[in-house]
Amino acid sequence: MDVLALEAKNVNGSESEKKSSSRPRPKPKPPKKPKRIVYFEVEIIDVKTKEKLLLLDKVEPTSTILDIKALFHKSYPKWYPARQSLRLDPKTKCLRDEEVLQTLPVGTTASFYFSDLGPQLTWGTVFLAECVGPLVIYLMFYFRLPFIYAPKHDFTASENWVVHSACLCHSSHYIKRILETMFVHRISHGTMPLRNIFKNCGFYWCAAAWMAYYINHPLYTPPLYGQQQVNLGLYIFLFCQVGNFSIHVALRNLKQPGSKVKKFPYPTKNPFTWIFWLVSCPNYTYEVGSWLGFSVMTQCLPVALFTLAAFVQMSVWARGKHRAYLKEFKDYPTLRSPILPFIL
Repeated sequence: MDVLALEAKNVNGSESEKKSSSRPRPKPKPPKKPKRIVYFEVEIIDVKTKEKLLLLDKVEPTSTILDIKALFHKSYPKWYPARQSLRLDPKTKCLRDEEVLQTLPVGTTASFYFSDLGPQLTWGTVFLAECVGPLVIYLMFYFRLPFIYAPKHDFTASENWVVHSACLCHSSHYIKRILETMFVHRISHGTMPLRNIFKNCGFYWCAAAWMAYYINHPLYTPPLYGQQQVNLGLYIFLFCQVGNFSIHVALRNLKQPGSKVKKFPYPTKNPFTWIFWLVSCPNYTYEVGSWLGFSVMTQCLPVALFTLAAFVQMSVWARGKHRAYLKEFKDYPTLRSPILPFIL
């Protein structure tokens, strides 16, 4: 019986092999043809003279504006990428470095208009210059260096405690900004024109000198309501400084290094960030609050005018950022205001 079963198994196996061998084998799939890359021709034209400066042949469609700037820099070394401005039309805005060539409204032959932005400085350098100047200038008036007040007041100290408190607050504010620039901020904009540093630094340096001259003046008088007013202004200043630092840390943690995912800021476990429920740019809100507290503490007109000017400027920045959030994120909270809850 075992022999018969084995013979039957062999017969069935041979028949199945014959059937499988008789079946037509599937044809192998032909290899996929590589997609044809359509290269671009890019010409760069001087925006002023309309002269063709460079023609780039066989530019890959996935190239970014920064890549094109790098290629242009090879032919014109004096115009490094941060110094270049490329536009599709002389009257339109500058193209962003991250924009991709194939996504732009151009054909296979693209024309870019070039303009020179002039010598550039990194934003970190600008921020440090803006902060170090006021810090040093204020201390010059606080220690009453010669040629500032009358010679009899050289290197003398004020008898008013509010003058010393104001110096500590002013100095700590700019020291905080310097440390934040070095260790906290992630600056999205790479550079700014060198000429702008004179305007920016001129404003902050002159404002610091104007405030310091009156606060540290030998004839300076304490606030009308005495120590209670000083304490109130001091508490407001310190509260807003902590809040401002908390917002800067939250903004830093919002986007991890190397990540391209864009998010809008939101409250964290830190109570100082809960203002995000109502305001798009609370860092400006806290900044204005700090200078408002400093104005109350010192009861000095130059400080109040500086606070007003800073509020106007920061309101412009906040409204621009708020509009950008609304445009970029469809689910952005509509309850938020740019800088002041329910007001502005």
